[in-house]
Amino acid sequence: MEEDQSHGVQLSLLSGFVAKERVPDPHSGVVLAPQLPVAHVVIDSPLPHLDRIFDYSVPLELDASAQPGVRVRVKFSGQDLNGFLVARVAESQSDRLVPLNRVYSAVPVLTPAVLELAHKVAARYAGTVADVLRVAIPPRVASLEKIYLARDTGPAKDELEPAPAAHPGASLFGDYSHAEDFLTQLAMGASPKAVLGALSGFGSHSWQHQLAQAVAYCQLSGRGAIVVVPDLRDLDLLERAFASVLPPDSFVKLTADDGPSLRYANYLRVLSGDVKIVIGTRSAAYAPVADLGLVCCWDDGDELHVERRAPYQHSRDVLLLRSEVEGTAVLMAGHSRSSESQRLVATGWAQELVAGRATVRKAVARVISTSDSYEQERDPAAALARLPHRAWETAKAALKFGPVLVQVARTGYAPALACQRCREVARCKHCTGPLMQSRSPGSASVMVTCKWCGQAETAFSCSTCGNHELRAISVGALRTAEELGRAFPSVPVISSSGENIKGTVPDKSAIVVATIGAEPVAPHGYSAALLLDGDSMLRRESLRAGEETLRRWMNAAALVRSAKDGGIVVVTAEESVEVAALVRWDPAGHAEREFALRHELGLPPAMRLASLTGSEKDVEAFQAALKLPEAVRTIGPAPVATGRSAVPGDEAPDYRTILLFPYSMANQITGSMRALKAANAARRVGSPVQVRCDGVDVL
Repeated sequence: MEEDQSHGVQLSLLSGFVAKERVPDPHSGVVLAPQLPVAHVVIDSPLPHLDRIFDYSVPLELDASAQPGVRVRVKFSGQDLNGFLVARVAESQSDRLVPLNRVYSAVPVLTPAVLELAHKVAARYAGTVADVLRVAIPPRVASLEKIYLARDTGPAKDELEPAPAAHPGASLFGDYSHAEDFLTQLAMGASPKAVLGALSGFGSHSWQHQLAQAVAYCQLSGRGAIVVVPDLRDLDLLERAFASVLPPDSFVKLTADDGPSLRYANYLRVLSGDVKIVIGTRSAAYAPVADLGLVCCWDDGDELHVERRAPYQHSRDVLLLRSEVEGTAVLMAGHSRSSESQRLVATGWAQELVAGRATVRKAVARVISTSDSYEQERDPAAALARLPHRAWETAKAALKFGPVLVQVARTGYAPALACQRCREVARCKHCTGPLMQSRSPGSASVMVTCKWCGQAETAFSCSTCGNHELRAISVGALRTAEELGRAFPSVPVISSSGENIKGTVPDKSAIVVATIGAEPVAPHGYSAALLLDGDSMLRRESLRAGEETLRRWMNAAALVRSAKDGGIVVVTAEESVEVAALVRWDPAGHAEREFALRHELGLPPAMRLASLTGSEKDVEAFQAALKLPEAVRTIGPAPVATGRSAVPGDEAPDYRTILLFPYSMANQITGSMRALKAANAARRVGSPVQVRCDGVDVL
């Protein structure tokens, strides 16, 4: 198990720093509850110095409703604030306590397990418990709570009919190593840990059906499960797969996109114990599932798993911490393998579930690289063309048998322009922002506008050489669709990008142009796929550029029919270890190599990472106050790259310091940062410094 997850910090509902809210004596006349008259409350506030337990007295009239887990309203420094009552105790260190204002929701929405998980997530990411609970517990819908409370007058839970058992059916894992042992242990009530390398993204043996089968085996032991996916497209696929394996009404979705009413209704169904299986996006990782036995994360390398609000936690880490809290099985799955998942395998914490080479050759498409020596001899110009002749020939032949997927890196028409003569990036004369070509829907005219200020450019003149002509640095999905439409005039072209993302496409001859992550699923798979713009993706300034590019390629290639059914994938990129891994379909080998290199260089995920962002003065003061051990490597502070050119009158840029430290010191470092944030906020020292742990976009 990860060292930072076994840090041994024991948090109970009755422990924590007890802050004393001292008030005058007017509350001494309040009649208190006869038993356990003191309430421990977590206040809903983003302020770091309020991240602690506060004591309040429980008036007699609130005795019945003021139970652990309910939402309460309290008086704090003259303001009415919301919070959660987390425990009732007999005594407090203070003899004068402010009484609870009211219990505005009698439903105990915060369970002890979720509260402990929130403490662990806040500690790992140097955040506050209130910020984590804001993600974990959906907003209240009063009308649904009335229905929930009314059900208590119905039959007792043990009098209700037990939920029907799942029907896992024939194994979908074939000769996957250790897969049968994993499923058997799940059915017997054990808690194995594994990393799955899925092969197919469509059909009856797709990743979503494999996860559904794993959950069905877990249900045989009477336990519940949580499966978290990055986006709604994957969630829809997963929902249909679960419906084909699990009994009706045996699982629910939890996602903010369903709206407050449906989301809260499903949350209450889980809270009541009626449903023990949850699928959803990020917030589903906190679902209060009873008898939790399995947590799954699909495609953990996707950045959509990172919460956009503080403390910026990753779904994968939340589920791993949840596994520690409740002793559950773990399944990390994906077509590719992230470095973080490889670390779980390399340390022996998790077992890999991978198919044998014979199965891989039968299940995946044939992958052709236009940069290999054979293709270069046939088409010497292939390295310069965006759509080499081999890719065009493959698409033409494959269109006779079904749809062809074309993956592009960017949305829009021509999202980046440069001078035709000197190749200098074209910039706006008003704000120096980059220029781009765009076309309004339904319009044939193309306009040159600024990405930043939106001003139209009608008379471009290069500031370097004075030339007036422009060229496209990159081509977006719309222009690619337009060009392919001209190349194949008798074939329909379907675009899936931006706000027009399609979930599925029919099994008919068509060219499907999709941006990364927006590839629709064809029921029987694509006959071919063309992976364009690979070089631009590999040249991104990021430690994860290669890993991320391979993940995107494999997610698209998994939607193509197998080689024995004629499926072909053409990747147009220069020779690289990522191209070689795709051709061999060897994500495990690539992940092993990548993790070994990062371990040798002392980079994440072999090391923990934290970034401090703010003004240069505040970042330096924060770093100095931490008194870091010598084992901590620091980089910076340095200006944060925003992509903007310096413009007179702009505010001073933010600065960032990066800290790299071993897992053995993680508790000490994150604890110090968390305490320093609280102390600075309480004393109002300087401006706030943003602290992010393990940010995937930092390096």
